[in-house]
Amino acid sequence: MMPQTLHLLALGGAFFSALATIYIRQGLRASDPYAGFFVNVVVGTVSLWIAVIATGGLGHVSPRGALFFMCAGLIGTVGGRLLRFVAIEKVGASIAAALINLNPFVSSALAIALLGEFITVPIVIGTVVIVAGTTLLSLGGKRLGFRLGQLSLPLLSAVCFGVVAVLRKLGLSDTSAVVGSAINVTTALVAYTAFLLASGRPEIMVCRGRSLAYFAVAGLAENLGVFMNVVAPSAWAG
Repeated sequence: MMPQTLHLLALGGAFFSALATIYIRQGLRASDPYAGFFVNVVVGTVSLWIAVIATGGLGHVSPRGALFFMCAGLIGTVGGRLLRFVAIEKVGASIAAALINLNPFVSSALAIALLGEFITVPIVIGTVVIVAGTTLLSLGGKRLGFRLGQLSLPLLSAVCFGVVAVLRKLGLSDTSAVVGSAINVTTALVAYTAFLLASGRPEIMVCRGRSLAYFAVAGLAENLGVFMNVVAPSAWAG
């Protein structure tokens, strides 16, 4: 695949992620992040399985690849995405997005620590920027109306997304991007639904009115953005 196409996929993923953030914020005006997350993964599960059917079905599914995508669903979708919803509610969409978008540096750090990749100048510069930016946000927290500890929400979300990028990369060596993405979000839906039922809070799965519409649009945008981010490395490898 041409480098220009890969760049477009990356930019598209960033655009749809930003669009999802806007609609999540709108939905949270009359609902809560836990209901919004449930709508998000339901929309993602339905849309991605439609994509699987439209592209020829499951085909060959490697147990190893499926396992990596299942782990990605638990860490990245349940962990990272749910933290993202809560972070948007607590510290605002702009600050949450700024910190969550640091997740590539988490991926780079993991690649250096676990895969033996080398430290580069951009990684060093990026680390300095992360520390400086987080410090500035911490100092301005009271003025902006949130507590310092609440910055841990988007930062933890970034860590989850950074970890999941490595897991997806490993999974793509054995499983297609479409099927892997479907397995990812389905695992998240099953796990989150089981948690809500086990904790006696099935009412969270109910969302109505404008919030439902906003969360549904956010779900489509976010899952499309995630899918583009999954396709890009698989296309590069191919």
